[in-house]
Amino acid sequence: MKKYWIIKGILFFTVAVFVMGTATMYLWNWLVPALFNGPVIAFWQAIGLLILCRILFRGFFGMRGGPGWHRHHHWRRHWEEKWKNMTPEQQAALRARWKERCGPRWGFSPEEQPEDKTASGTI
Repeated sequence: MKKYWIIKGILFFTVAVFVMGTATMYLWNWLVPALFNGPVIAFWQAIGLLILCRILFRGFFGMRGGPGWHRHHHWRRHWEEKWKNMTPEQQAALRARWKERCGPRWGFSPEEQPEDKTASGTI
């Protein structure tokens, strides 16, 4: 049974790489030469482009979200923990301080967020 899933995983990975590489090649060859007078690329160059984008935008193997992701995740966890341990009076004081510093949209939890008047077209 395990062998079946390994073969299925390898087959899925191969098909996904082929589809993504082909789509990248066709999109590049359709847009870049016409818009920017750039070169036409082959399939393996498209695969290389996908790998390069993976490295640049997602980081190396195992680094989720690229450089700095772990620091941001730690910061978010820190403030969520701090918020949970605050009394309602402390939460209200923090909201008021953030409203004063950052404007009227800050200092609200997502449930209390005021309605966006620009999206409804009333402005």
